[in-house]
Amino acid sequence: MSQAEPAFVGEGRRFQRVCDILALHQHDPARLIPVLQAVQHEYRYLPAEVMAYVATALHLPPAHVYGVATFYSHFALVPKGKYVVRLCDGTACHVKRSEPILQALRQKLRVSAAKPTTPDLMFTVETVSCLGACGLAPVMLVNDTVHGQVTPEAALKIVDDLLTKEELP
Repeated sequence: MSQAEPAFVGEGRRFQRVCDILALHQHDPARLIPVLQAVQHEYRYLPAEVMAYVATALHLPPAHVYGVATFYSHFALVPKGKYVVRLCDGTACHVKRSEPILQALRQKLRVSAAKPTTPDLMFTVETVSCLGACGLAPVMLVNDTVHGQVTPEAALKIVDDLLTKEELP
């Protein structure tokens, strides 16, 4: 077994996509953050067993991998929805009434601050301090798409459009 291969290659079938990501990054411990980004893209979060596998494969202490994953707010340790809705609650957005938008989204999707993700893993609703688009306040980001001057009705239409898109064959 080469030094670049994980100690428990038998798990390789279970973690084939993770193995592909590690190979793409040449099992280089210095590439931990891009590896974790790719893993999160694949799973929509960082499962504990996958982080342990990555640590072993990169010959890093699991605590180091966990520390990196918890330090950066970009990483998630719990599953997120296919559509991550981030609603800005910075000063400009708050003054322009982002709170009723948040309430409407949470009510429609039956989520809360404590349980922000729908059971079907379709949507996650989060608030953020600033999206850097104050001139468009209130602002909502759905995955990588920015929606400006959002109203509660507009936010619900965006969700309805996504649900309709999901129902199409």
